Amino acid sequence: MKLKTLWALVRGTRWGAPPEDDGARLDAAMAMYATYREAFPEVPEISASDLRDALHGEAPPVLVDVRSDAERGVSTIPGAVSPERFASEAPEGPVVTYCTIGARSGEYAEKLRSEGRDVRNLAGSLLAWTHVGGELVDGDGPTRRVHVYGKRWDLVHSDYEGVY
Repeated sequence: MKLKTLWALVRGTRWGAPPEDDGARLDAAMAMYATYREAFPEVPEISASDLRDALHGEAPPVLVDVRSDAERGVSTIPGAVSPERFASEAPEGPVVTYCTIGARSGEYAEKLRSEGRDVRNLAGSLLAWTHVGGELVDGDGPTRRVHVYGKRWDLVHSDYEGVY
């Protein structure tokens, strides 16, 4: 992705305040993700609904949450590990990376692919995850809170709370 495009997104000049309607929120999140996706076109992705199904299958993937400790402290998908823990444990099998929208996790997935790992990036990441009713936990158990960067990034489903 071009730095100018990324900077415009971060500053919020391309995206206004989040819409009220959940369908429009998901559309906005996926549009943002599509822009980031240009930076790692060779990385396979998995949809939030397909990941939800895979986590209940016979061989669930290893989840790697590439967000910061502070972001992971708000919530994470149950069973997810940090990149540091993933690197130290080097578990076998398929891997799914995620972050808030899918940009940082796409870059991390690209790195893992270059190392020969079977990896997919969660398309729309946690923002999309909330739109399929995905489970989240914090240090105390189940939660509906998700760390987002700010008001313009608060595209979680209305059943969840975006915090920043």
